[in-house]
Amino acid sequence: MSGNHKNLHLRAGIIQAIREFFINRNYLEVETPYRIPAPAPEAHIDAPSSESWYLHTSPELCMKRMLSAGYPRIFQICKCFRKNERGERHIPEFTLLEWYTAENIYLDMMDQCEELVRFVAAKTGNGDSISYQGKEIDLNRPWDRMTVSDAFHRYSPISVERAVAEDRFDEMIAFEIEPNLGFKKPLFLYDYPACKGVLAKLKSGDKSLAERFELYISGIELCNAFTELTNPYEQRKRFEEEQQLRRLSGKTEYPVPEKFLESLKYMPEATGNALGVDRLVMLLADAVCIDAVVAFTPEEL
Repeated sequence: MSGNHKNLHLRAGIIQAIREFFINRNYLEVETPYRIPAPAPEAHIDAPSSESWYLHTSPELCMKRMLSAGYPRIFQICKCFRKNERGERHIPEFTLLEWYTAENIYLDMMDQCEELVRFVAAKTGNGDSISYQGKEIDLNRPWDRMTVSDAFHRYSPISVERAVAEDRFDEMIAFEIEPNLGFKKPLFLYDYPACKGVLAKLKSGDKSLAERFELYISGIELCNAFTELTNPYEQRKRFEEEQQLRRLSGKTEYPVPEKFLESLKYMPEATGNALGVDRLVMLLADAVCIDAVVAFTPEEL
């Protein structure tokens, strides 16, 4: 077995604190299927097959259908699955916290993130700061914010426009920008290029940007959030573009999630967030590798 006793007890406390946070705020805890007939066709995320269906890479599509059905504040802690993801911070079967709030936008979600992480840190014995790998990270609000454009100007050897054109955006984020973020205070990296927010609403006043952010603490990407796209015609168009990218790269083309697209007609304006529970445990356990905070790694099974 991998994770030590101390880390697994901490992990249990973190999950309990997450539930307490949302239940106290009148969120409904939900469960959606892990096996689905059609995952979101994103170019760089691959879903493992399960007979003729797929294991979900996130509960996003089903949870948004629940928003459309009249559940305005929902959360879920579940296992998710992605092919070809293994490393110090990646594991092919991981634990995700996903939550949605109707009638909110991504700026409101930043506030929710601050509240959640501070609450969980306090419940697990931390004050207004945490120590990670010998560095103190101040959790007092407000947290730092930086646009993707500013981050590229400051840290990347090439422009964000060139990175997108050469399909090197994720490379620049991972190797040039991410290692510099969130070391004194947590940092929200926000306003991504429109093409990097497949399910996100475009920014009011600047359609070249998506209302998306990621939260970084000590160089670790903790979550991915955005204002939700609710236009089914625009969403279908984006899915078709992602399918084309998958086709060009020789990847599996997924069935179109028609029931999800149909439900978007009834979905309220909302913001959603996907937070890596394993990574949150890593931060609070002062662990460098994800292996230290899970009971079993794939190699041990």
